[in-house]
Amino acid sequence: MNPMLIEFPEEFTTERLVIRMPKPGDGKVVYDAITASIIELKPWLPFAQKEQSEQDVEMNIRESHISFLKREDLRLLVFLKETGQFIASSGLHRIDWAVPKFEIGYWIDSRFSGKGYMTEAVKGIADFAFHELNAKRVEIRCDEKNSKSRAIPERLGFALEGVLKNDDLSPETNELRNTCIYAKIV
Repeated sequence: MNPMLIEFPEEFTTERLVIRMPKPGDGKVVYDAITASIIELKPWLPFAQKEQSEQDVEMNIRESHISFLKREDLRLLVFLKETGQFIASSGLHRIDWAVPKFEIGYWIDSRFSGKGYMTEAVKGIADFAFHELNAKRVEIRCDEKNSKSRAIPERLGFALEGVLKNDDLSPETNELRNTCIYAKIV
């Protein structure tokens, strides 16, 4: 079946969160979160290496919206259910619809970190992948030195399947880094 014809919800909730596809107009809140969190994001994420304008982020949101509709990449934005505030970006990436399998990526607005929101969001997204998208495998890949990122799959019972040595370069310093591969399967 053509992935573009697969129907599934574009929004779902967890206990404290609303998780949905990106929509045109979301760029401002995402830009504000990136700006507030740039120091925490820079060591780990390539997009945080170059200065972006609010318009750049809005363009990225619109491209993500199109990719979601085409089922090529399923970026998801995370909002607090109670207040509607944007707090994180996540999603299902590196999709292989034939299996189907997905990789969850994530970052949080540092003003909201330490409250369990990212763990709750990742659990909700993994559950969504398994129940709505019939996933057979969900992966989380992260830098071996990123202890905050590693804590999430570990808390959620993902198995550490391996560590790829000298697999990547640090986006900030260009030094060689190892990548941890965590996974859950059906």
